Amino acid sequence: MTNNAFHITNGGVLTDYLTKLNFDGLLLTWHEMLCVGPTTKEIDNDNFFSIRKQFIESTYNIPYKTEVFKTELDKINDLNNYDHVVLWFEFDLFCHINMIAAISWLKQHKCSLPIYLVNCGKIKGEKQLKGFGELTEQQIKTHYNNKTLLNVDDIAFAQKAWRIYCEEDHNQLKELIVRPSNFLYMSNCLKAHMKRFPDTRSGLNMMEYNLLKIIKEYQIKDKHHLLGYGLHYQGYYGYGDIQIKRIINNLQPFYDQTEDGLTLNRQGFLALAHQKNFLKEMASNFQFGGAKKTDFQYLKTESKLVKTI
Repeated sequence: MTNNAFHITNGGVLTDYLTKLNFDGLLLTWHEMLCVGPTTKEIDNDNFFSIRKQFIESTYNIPYKTEVFKTELDKINDLNNYDHVVLWFEFDLFCHINMIAAISWLKQHKCSLPIYLVNCGKIKGEKQLKGFGELTEQQIKTHYNNKTLLNVDDIAFAQKAWRIYCEEDHNQLKELIVRPSNFLYMSNCLKAHMKRFPDTRSGLNMMEYNLLKIIKEYQIKDKHHLLGYGLHYQGYYGYGDIQIKRIINNLQPFYDQTEDGLTLNRQGFLALAHQKNFLKEMASNFQFGGAKKTDFQYLKTESKLVKTI
């Protein structure tokens, strides 16, 4: 498949898949998960890598491969050898935060090439949204052939979203939720992001609340079993194993583990019934970009964030 494209993929699996399908051009793999942890507006400088390395290694106990990502980002030096950019990102929040970062990074490097988006999710004739890894070779090629050219407003949208995400006041994202764009899943992703902050009623965010609800409604054998359900029923978040494992572990005060499986304890039932706010018990310094998780709470009646007092 011949083209003079500068591809940016959402991960190594897709890069390998596109290589197998003989996609020509340059393939840059975006080795990050910027939907969690602190971020900086400037992507590829020492401060960015230092902050990300400290967060990833201390939070998830896995190595942050700085040099691997740097090597990928250095491919920007060859940008002028290509005539257009193709972004490959999926429908979920995980991919969308990486995508707006990638677009901002391109513009930080004065990219003037046309930027196209291959954005998978809805498949004709199917109910479930799908990622690239679930598509057939023909579906991948069809998605590519139907890629969307991002216009100047789309680029400005992405840059603004990334700037706000790296700052403290994520309420400013509300305006973008209703702004038209060629990002088909952006509105749902931004709505999901707002609900990552603790609910004013329970002190738990949407993912935490839903995991407790799964324990209540299903016969969950153990944490690994709960992880499987969490991965399957997470909606637009797009979290991987390590993100959901951490959330499950942090929820331990709300459930008990016996030979029969996981069961909610009194605290868990109180949280699900919104009869007690557990914000203090769940306090941490965890960040989403520039905003600390417990510095704000999600007010469902107004679909906005309020400052924690």
